[in-house]
Amino acid sequence: MSVANSDPRHRDASPDDGAVAHSHGSFFGRRKGHKLRIHQADLIEHLLPRLALDIAKPSPPDLAELFDAPAEAIRLEIGFGGGEHLIAEARTYPTIAFIGCEPYVNGMAKILTQIEAHNVGNVRLFAGDATELLAWAPSRSLARIDLIHPDPWPKRRHWKRRFVQDATVAAMARALKPHGEFRFVSDIDDYCAWTLAHLQRSPDFVWTAERAADWRLPWRGYTMTRYGRKAEREGRQAAYLRFRRMS
Repeated sequence: MSVANSDPRHRDASPDDGAVAHSHGSFFGRRKGHKLRIHQADLIEHLLPRLALDIAKPSPPDLAELFDAPAEAIRLEIGFGGGEHLIAEARTYPTIAFIGCEPYVNGMAKILTQIEAHNVGNVRLFAGDATELLAWAPSRSLARIDLIHPDPWPKRRHWKRRFVQDATVAAMARALKPHGEFRFVSDIDDYCAWTLAHLQRSPDFVWTAERAADWRLPWRGYTMTRYGRKAEREGRQAAYLRFRRMS
């Protein structure tokens, strides 16, 4: 399986294309790509402030306080890209509250457009480093964390930039409720193996797969992203990994 493709979320960023490298975290990326349309810029200016989390302030004891309606559970999606999966989940499960983390301005503009179009009220957003968000969240506050088609950083010297690291696995374990889940999707074999190795050596997680179909096929209700459909067309098979937080 080749890691070479034209998707901007799956190529190495360089200083020439506006790469941002956080010395205190592991969420890297280009902050801005294409010029925003007028309405997108308006949403960034006026809608995003109403939905954005302010982690400079202490987190509430219960993250459900951040939402207008009562929430049965709180889920986090890290690096939601264009927001297809996150919006589909939010619309399918209106009694669950969702937090989306994405440092790309264009991705944030796209999801704001969908939030406005569908009048989605159970989503809050964070335009920054996911490691900082995890550190800010109260212990045992999240029911699920999704990481779908993250940048694989295929070059060995960039592996330290992959989101899945021992430190971030520990941070997710702290933020997840007992029996909560971390779900990971990638069509890059090496990153799947990397993720399995890191999660299986963690004392806090167990891989839920019992048969090959459990990781070869999407879980029930999964919304395929545009990148996922592109990978399928190009013959790259994704792995769908689920890990349960131990009690």
